[in-house]
Amino acid sequence: MAVSTTVRLTQQVKAGGCASKLAPGSLAAVLARLPKPTDPNLLVGYDTADDAGIYQIAPNLALVQTIDFFTPLVDDPFTFGQIAATNALSDVYAMGGRPITALSAVCFPQDGDLDVLEQIMQGGMAKMKEAGCVVVGGHSVRDSEIKFGYAVTGLIDPERVFTNAAAVVGDALILTKPIGTGVITTALKQGVAEPEWVANAVRSMTTLNREAAELVGRAKGVHAMTDVTGFGLMGHGREMAIGSGVTIEIVVEAVPVIEGAVDAVRAGAIPAGLLANRSFAECISGDAPGSQIPDHLRTLLYDPQTAGGLLVSVSADDADALLDALRNTGLRAARIGSVVGTYTPGAGAPAILLR
Repeated sequence: MAVSTTVRLTQQVKAGGCASKLAPGSLAAVLARLPKPTDPNLLVGYDTADDAGIYQIAPNLALVQTIDFFTPLVDDPFTFGQIAATNALSDVYAMGGRPITALSAVCFPQDGDLDVLEQIMQGGMAKMKEAGCVVVGGHSVRDSEIKFGYAVTGLIDPERVFTNAAAVVGDALILTKPIGTGVITTALKQGVAEPEWVANAVRSMTTLNREAAELVGRAKGVHAMTDVTGFGLMGHGREMAIGSGVTIEIVVEAVPVIEGAVDAVRAGAIPAGLLANRSFAECISGDAPGSQIPDHLRTLLYDPQTAGGLLVSVSADDADALLDALRNTGLRAARIGSVVGTYTPGAGAPAILLR
């Protein structure tokens, strides 16, 4: 159970959750200048901006590794720890792996309240236990801003790896969670959020992607998958489209939205990460002829998500069966678009088409 605190964690940091991450354009510029690893056992590296790395250690076994940590985006420390763990685990699920161990990453003020730190770590360990993942240690440094998260290691079958770079023309696109956590938590930081908005966002951010990933792993016709986190739906959609060499079409009205997110946008709760995501992805997108997309919905497409859902590219013939299975677990999954053609950089056609 979450333990309340008189300290508002969101007031101790400049930006919260995945909205605190480096702008995707800045990160991409640096990564493009780094040498690419040449180890033949490295099945997935950072060159396609995928969710986690995959390293083969035996003919039928590989490691999946990721790290994710960030600043508080809610005021309750136990809940913050839960969200941080859920978010870190998500990258392993997005590749089709099973998390087994985790190392905590802690940044905390030297004179900070250690009871708060304990509550954060207790929340994280509760979610790790739920996932069947063992926390084996970690590392801490002094920092004026609180930051918390995990490096997670999982196991995966090398023949059953889902990447973000294998979408196929004709596929349907399914999103397993609604979007809007970034604007709602920004509204919380600004003091304009309604309690119901925050509760809705927290419920989404503390729901593991484990069950969704397991259903995707058993489904037919799945070609590609990624999780929608700090770069927003458009940013992660951009990576899937460019990595796969395809154009994806998103039906904006079909994208599920957390209750309260539209109100947060209208209240002006726009995180800086959203603007960075828009700068990164809007240049390769375009509107379908005749489309009339409401401004508040267009804005939410770039909203940086924390512990967001999975974006799945699946054969159109198999999409309904997967969608039904996801919804039967209580997830607010939705079919949000399709893969409509090939994409060639510099040819003038968009990688993402909005309808």
